[in-house]
Amino acid sequence: MPELRKDPVVGRWVIIATERARRPSDFVTAAVPLRSSPCPFCPGNEEETPREILAGRAPGSGADAPGWTYRVVPNKFPALRIEGELEPAGEGLFDHMNGVGAHEVIIETPDHHASLATMSVDEVTDVLWAYRERLADLKKDPRFEYVLVFKNHGEAAGASLEHPHSQLIATPIIPIMVREELTGAADYYRRKERCVWCDIVRQERRAQRRLIAELGGFVALAPFAPRFPCETWIVPTRHAAAFEESGVDELHGLAEILGDFLRRMNRVLGEPAYNFMLHTAPLDEPDLSHFHWHLEIIPKVTKVAGFEWGSGFFINPVSPEAAAAALRGEVG
Repeated sequence: MPELRKDPVVGRWVIIATERARRPSDFVTAAVPLRSSPCPFCPGNEEETPREILAGRAPGSGADAPGWTYRVVPNKFPALRIEGELEPAGEGLFDHMNGVGAHEVIIETPDHHASLATMSVDEVTDVLWAYRERLADLKKDPRFEYVLVFKNHGEAAGASLEHPHSQLIATPIIPIMVREELTGAADYYRRKERCVWCDIVRQERRAQRRLIAELGGFVALAPFAPRFPCETWIVPTRHAAAFEESGVDELHGLAEILGDFLRRMNRVLGEPAYNFMLHTAPLDEPDLSHFHWHLEIIPKVTKVAGFEWGSGFFINPVSPEAAAAALRGEVG
């Protein structure tokens, strides 16, 4: 029988389609070779990007020149622009405001052929530190309510450039998917006086069925009601609402488990395209008792079709228990 499962945070239902169940290894994709065409993110091409906001640099190297380990630059084609005021207004029942925000690119490494799965723990820690520093800085701008850090890896995940990079967008409103998590988590906290993610971490560590890995103060787990095959959450075991308040030791632990998980995913799925999204507390509410920052990773191995768009239900042909077992290395 197919099974309906309810997400304990947002209340979203998914269908685990057991009658057309598939193994994670059924979704193996062939790795796409990297092109060697000129790349604006490679060392020596710094003039092709806007001026850097932040960079890791060797002593004596100048800004916007080679000698960096990571760079943060404004997006050349931003979704939202940093200049201007919001000027919210209404036209009858329709609300609108100026498209003010920040859109930045984190160039993760000078190596065009590297990835977060192949970079060293210290290199990945530096990238995570760049996220933290940019969040802390953008938090000072009163126009912004939220910063979403995300990564599109591979063309199928929406990446337009192959060079390893991630992005962030600061918005003057809280995104609806984050708002749903905030609302659901607050409701759970009112009823039980506990953080729902803390409860999830405790239960999954005890049960082990959907636990993929535990490393460096973090767990990687398959959520109980995943929307997609091998969807994974990385959650700190210590309660924390705001990512930007993480210390370097915590970021080092996150780098360890992120690299470990991505290598597991590549082994099982054959280096798929993927998205990840960092969900953290709103900028003006860093100490929420009911919210718990976390990283959501979604391999792009299935497509969303008419039923999903029309109903809000997701159909997942792989149970999270089977996905977790495969990612632990127990089954193919």
